[in-house]
Amino acid sequence: MKLSRLLAYSSAFLLGAVLALTGGGPAQAAPTTAAVDYVALGDSYSSGVGAGSYESSSGSCKRSTRAYPRLWANANAPSSFAFTACSGAVTSDVTAGQLGPVNSGTDLVSLTVGGNDAGFADVMTTCVLQSESACVNRVNQAKAYVDSTLPGRLDSVYRAIRAKAPSARVVVIGYPRFYQLGGGCLAGLTETERAAINGAADHLNTAIAKRAADHGYAYAGVVSAFTGHEICSPAPWLHSVNWLNIGDSYHPTAAGQSGGYLPVFRAAA
Repeated sequence: MKLSRLLAYSSAFLLGAVLALTGGGPAQAAPTTAAVDYVALGDSYSSGVGAGSYESSSGSCKRSTRAYPRLWANANAPSSFAFTACSGAVTSDVTAGQLGPVNSGTDLVSLTVGGNDAGFADVMTTCVLQSESACVNRVNQAKAYVDSTLPGRLDSVYRAIRAKAPSARVVVIGYPRFYQLGGGCLAGLTETERAAINGAADHLNTAIAKRAADHGYAYAGVVSAFTGHEICSPAPWLHSVNWLNIGDSYHPTAAGQSGGYLPVFRAAA
């Protein structure tokens, strides 16, 4: 941890003690984020696909000004902010192409990754276009991959981050469940398919949380934050199939980034 950040924490503690002793109200930590060097890594859930307002310089990575990393940086004004998350990224893309800004001075790292490794896009394509049995079979294949192969791939990313930023706080963020079961969708996937997809999300999140914990990283789940805002709910924060802009499908809306991902990351950061 940098000296400036340590001094900020110390000042906040002393201020709280003085206020408590003098009856000045509840002790609150003073803002410390100005001393933070923050790097946002990961896939489309971190880059903000589905939220619109993409930075022109990000090209096919589709980094949105409404994505939770940008929203957090705007609200907290860290001393530096690097946004390298990219649509479609798998674990090897993070290690090969996103870690440039991460260094020994980095204080905070956020990351969503693993869904694309597990075949997220192919699972959803199969479930939308093929039979219920084909959907369930493809979901089970993805879960088997999560059990057999994904942990090692996550390990490679987590080790690479630690090697470059040994003192950073790393917040690994999970994925939402897609569907509100028994919700208001009158067409589309069957309830069996929706339940299978939700189960796969839980399975993936469990694996990610385990590997994050084993590396000493914070895991921040978003399932609770999105509960009541899944597809088929009255106020969804996730796109269903969007035939006009297929890449937005099954990604958080701007409200999902600001109301779902941002509060979860803010609490963990």
